[in-house]
Amino acid sequence: MPDADRPQELPARLLTDPEMIDACRVRDFALVFRLLKTKAGIYPSMIARRCELTPSRVGEVIAGQRQLRHMDVVERIADGLRIPGHMLGLARREWETPQALLVTEREPPQAPEPEQEPSASLPGPDVDSILALATRTSLSAATLEAFRSSIEDYWRRDDQHGGEALRPAIVGQLRHVVGLLKESRSPSIQNGLYGIAAELARLTGWTYFDARQYNQARAYFTEALHLAKEIDDRQFMANVLACMSLQGTYQDKPADSLALVTAAQDQARSALDTTPRVQSMLSMREAFAHATLGNRDSTHRAIGEAHRHFQQIRENDPDPSWVTYFDETKLIVDTGIAHGRLGEAAIAEPLIADALRRETHSNQRGRAFHSFWLARTQLDQGKLEQACHTATQALGPASAVGSERVSGHLREFYDQLAPHRQEPVALAFEARLRELLPPVSGSLRP
Repeated sequence: MPDADRPQELPARLLTDPEMIDACRVRDFALVFRLLKTKAGIYPSMIARRCELTPSRVGEVIAGQRQLRHMDVVERIADGLRIPGHMLGLARREWETPQALLVTEREPPQAPEPEQEPSASLPGPDVDSILALATRTSLSAATLEAFRSSIEDYWRRDDQHGGEALRPAIVGQLRHVVGLLKESRSPSIQNGLYGIAAELARLTGWTYFDARQYNQARAYFTEALHLAKEIDDRQFMANVLACMSLQGTYQDKPADSLALVTAAQDQARSALDTTPRVQSMLSMREAFAHATLGNRDSTHRAIGEAHRHFQQIRENDPDPSWVTYFDETKLIVDTGIAHGRLGEAAIAEPLIADALRRETHSNQRGRAFHSFWLARTQLDQGKLEQACHTATQALGPASAVGSERVSGHLREFYDQLAPHRQEPVALAFEARLRELLPPVSGSLRP
């Protein structure tokens, strides 16, 4: 007998309908809900019940009077209506895995099951929610500062170890802050919470981007934009758009990348408090986009703008915390990478090498990423032995940080060694690569 509590699957004809696919892709829930009614017989009252929404809220969405943007609501819609996660830009949902493929632990034969101590058991999520309601206190500026400190710590640990292990904690804190936004508070506290939620959403998007899970990254970047827009934080919106522009270069969408960074610069120019450091960072992202498109003159112009803005930085500038990473070392190495993207390896090599000498050793991902670019510029100049030595040096920090983006670059470098595959230095690099970054998805073909 079917489980009455389990939501029924949507008809395949609806999930493959181009109109439904497009509506889900842009999260046009007004159209999604109308299609559910007309093509699947799922009426607004049923949508409300399945998605834990009020009927009036569903009616407002259908009438175009309300938009649903928060990630927790989007996830409830996916789970309640059985819309596959990828259609809404989410990770694969747990219910999408057939029961036959779920892994269950086998009980050890003839092994007595240890008694569970009640005090050692964790309360369920529902109990956590009840306890949170019972102990909730008013938030203060000190609470907001604690949230910001934790975000700075997340970024620091992300540089050292990568974001994969951090992501559950970051997402949990994001959900917590989004929950706090549902209550009425003073404008200063409420605006602070929106800013913190936006930064947590961007950080989550970054961890997915660094893992090369681009759909999920885009979903969280978009959520960060919505949250920043609520408080009209145009500098931060520019920051998020710059992240999305960088992702465009990785997805071979250079025209999108340029459009996004141009929009970022427009947002920054419209803000009264945009600092020269922010403008310099955005100009460098513009240079990346132009370089990916092969626009040499435009790339050089954008690099010049980045350096001009950087020279205008003053010690007492009110830089937002999220841009402080863009220091002189980062400016130099990004300048080298922009030249490298254009194929100007001879210009790029000394810049990247100089930045690597200055870079802190705790930034494992940065050292691995920049070493890859140095190796690439050396290989482009025919310096095979030097390039392989540099790439081998990158493998240590790359294996420590757990960044699929960096690991992928180093596997790409191996592919670029194809004409020299039998040279001793290339064979030595291959052996070390296989040892520290085992092959995935058919990489490192023999």
